[in-house]
Amino acid sequence: MKNISIGKSLKYENSEQFKPIENGIYQDLKDNDDTKYRMTICYELEPDNETNNQYPLEDILDKYYLYVADFLETENHTEPNKFKLELAGELKDIKNGQEIIGKKIYNQEFEDVDGQIRVHLKIE
Repeated sequence: MKNISIGKSLKYENSEQFKPIENGIYQDLKDNDDTKYRMTICYELEPDNETNNQYPLEDILDKYYLYVADFLETENHTEPNKFKLELAGELKDIKNGQEIIGKKIYNQEFEDVDGQIRVHLKIE
């Protein structure tokens, strides 16, 4: 993943459902759960990414305690390597997740002490 940026979603224009909090973070007013905060990100996949977008996205979600609230299929571009999606979580987790903005993220294999191949999430 590269060229990660905060995106805008048309649905945030609905002020009856979304309230802007700060820096691309919105509160879903119809969600009473602690994970009612939303952030839209845009990113590109590396052309040689053979994992079809599952990784490192899944690892990012795990690391920052976030989930994909909406894949924004109607707003995604027609370019095969560019994506836009809405992440959700608690406010502190969404804020922590913003550290990926402007970074390159990928999984790197390494051999552990037992000789097994493992994968480590790299954020540069």
